[in-house]
Amino acid sequence: MTTKPDQGVAPSGVLDKIRANPTGRLALKISIAVLGAIVVAVGIVAIPLPGPGWAIVIAGLAIWAIEFAWAKHLLEFTKKHVLSWTHWIGRQSWPVKALVGLATFLFVSAVVYVSFRVSFGVDLIDVALDRLT
Repeated sequence: MTTKPDQGVAPSGVLDKIRANPTGRLALKISIAVLGAIVVAVGIVAIPLPGPGWAIVIAGLAIWAIEFAWAKHLLEFTKKHVLSWTHWIGRQSWPVKALVGLATFLFVSAVVYVSFRVSFGVDLIDVALDRLT
């Protein structure tokens, strides 16, 4: 059980001990801000690629939420909406789930195609057609 410093008991958590010192509090805030920014930036770069881009962004947001109230509120908002989306999808019939899955597949495919086209100058459709002929 962690107690609040204003109750006359020394802080017991590592972060509470760091926050007890003004210099430590500032260093912690800067460290959390920089680390969260790096993780969010990596996630944003990874979003158009196949993989966990959004999960990385949310992890960066969770890091920021350690020290910043706005990030904590945004993280709670995100969790709430992801859960409501998950529950909504779970209640749908198979045709609706299949349609959402197909739309997701087409979107991800388009993002991968555009990413390869812009990043590497490779037209994946031309490559596939060349291999068929």
